[in-house]
Amino acid sequence: MIALIVLGVIVLIVVFWVIGLYNRLVGMKNNRENAFADIDVQLRQRNDLVPQLVNTVKGYATHERELLERVTQARAAVMGAGSINDKIQADSQLTQALQGLRVQVEAYPDLKANTNFLQLQEEISDIENKLAASRRYFNGTTRELNTAVESFPSNLIAGAFGYTRQPMYELSTEQRTSMDEPPQINF
Repeated sequence: MIALIVLGVIVLIVVFWVIGLYNRLVGMKNNRENAFADIDVQLRQRNDLVPQLVNTVKGYATHERELLERVTQARAAVMGAGSINDKIQADSQLTQALQGLRVQVEAYPDLKANTNFLQLQEEISDIENKLAASRRYFNGTTRELNTAVESFPSNLIAGAFGYTRQPMYELSTEQRTSMDEPPQINF
């Protein structure tokens, strides 16, 4: 009788332990999704400002059509991306296109002095900073989830319920290559 009670208590402890690990994994997955939703909000705000910036630049740099088209296409790709991974890839392309636009703006001193352009540029810089913070938070929640999915004993529960390692929000290979080169500063 005592052995049966001890066995029952052990089974209950194991069941509650499994439930606790599963609930922890669910919470981590939801935190990751919420962190990406924060990124999504910033991306939408940036995408709303990009057409304004492009139109302002168009007034000064009509012959730079290819660069402006890349920014517009990249923005459309971000808006049309369905999955988190697709949005990460599309956002990398938009970030790269916006960097090209910033470099091109250096060739137009009048544009740099335009009040509307300066305000848009400041707003985009603010959004870029918020995006960077959101991406760091997203990567932190992803790292936490991945650690739980890969470490023992939670990996047993994670595997049983289909939890897998998730990708981080990282720079593309092209962006990494361009980041290795020092920025050119000309006066």
